[in-house]
Amino acid sequence: MEEPSIGTRSMRWQTYATAFVITALIFATAFYAANYFNNLRATEVRTAQDNVFIDILSLETQFALLASHSCSDISENSVLSREIGPVGERIAYLETQASVEQDSLVRLKRYYSLLQIKDLLLMQEVSEKCGLEPIFILYFFSNKGDCEDCEEQGYVLTALSRDYPQLRVYSFDYNLENPALQTLIQINNVENDLPALVINGLPYYGLHNVEDIENILPELTALQTTESEDAATIKR
Repeated sequence: MEEPSIGTRSMRWQTYATAFVITALIFATAFYAANYFNNLRATEVRTAQDNVFIDILSLETQFALLASHSCSDISENSVLSREIGPVGERIAYLETQASVEQDSLVRLKRYYSLLQIKDLLLMQEVSEKCGLEPIFILYFFSNKGDCEDCEEQGYVLTALSRDYPQLRVYSFDYNLENPALQTLIQINNVENDLPALVINGLPYYGLHNVEDIENILPELTALQTTESEDAATIKR
């Protein structure tokens, strides 16, 4: 058998070398792109975390301001309820990001839980003082992967909040290590059977759709009827 000539061997080595260089360039480009987008995502997550911290500080200041106001300055549809919701949505977004620092996320969730409890206590106090009748729902969920219906229950409550702006929904991670939260759980006798709702002081377990909750809370329908009558009066 005739051996390849020196020129043929040289061409082969050139082909191998070219293929190696092209492959190396492809891997280097892919590595650079992945690193670039990971850094971009990490920056985005850090920015979101910073925004949540700022929002939380802003809410705390509003608590202090509203607590000292007279009844004429406070309504059932206060600015607090409108602003607490978006902060919760940002925290929910951070929970889906793999690059988020878990210790910081847990601190944010603990702080956010305290803010919700503060708002609950404030509105209960205002209700007694000013004769208001806000409607509360306490929602307890788990992020450990042991609650199949928790995500769906969250969607239901979001839809309810959209349909009934005066409804106050407070969402809590049942497993979060927070003394104030654990006290709230004990006071309301909430068992580890999630998702769980506390409505008018009574716990309800399992997934509840919009119609279920409307049946438990007939005040919602009355509230919607009142709002419709008010709107009709304004048009006249």
